Amino acid sequence: MLLAFFDSEGIVHHDYVPDGQTINKEFYVEVLRRLRESDRRKRPEKWRDGDWILHHDNAPARTHFTSRAAVLAKHGTAQLQQPPYSPDLTPCDFFLFPRLKKVLNGHRYKATEDIKQNSTKTLLDIPKEEFAKCFEQLQKGWAKCVAAEGNCAEDS
Repeated sequence: MLLAFFDSEGIVHHDYVPDGQTINKEFYVEVLRRLRESDRRKRPEKWRDGDWILHHDNAPARTHFTSRAAVLAKHGTAQLQQPPYSPDLTPCDFFLFPRLKKVLNGHRYKATEDIKQNSTKTLLDIPKEEFAKCFEQLQKGWAKCVAAEGNCAEDS
């Protein structure tokens, strides 16, 4: 399983969940620590200014109080809460994972490592402009959600 974190400039951090690992709060806290370090290295201006907001889905390990308190709230990291049942407001669902599936679908890989290598290459090959477009689309989706007073629904 791939965990990917990105902003309007590209991939900030990605992790592959080890075989047999459950994504529980302890595991996710470690992922968030690695994310913070990646953010510090790759986006020093955002790190210095505290100018980043974490938007993640509503999976229990990612919304559990311990996960947030241990890394996010402790360090003053702002979070954008995800409305339930709104894949149109989840960039991984409407942007990133469809791109990965498009490239990887239909190929047979002999080893998990081959899948990881191809996935990583696909992630890193996405142009910066595409990430910027993704966030423009996200802003439009949030504006529609706000205008509909939280009644979000995918476009038909």
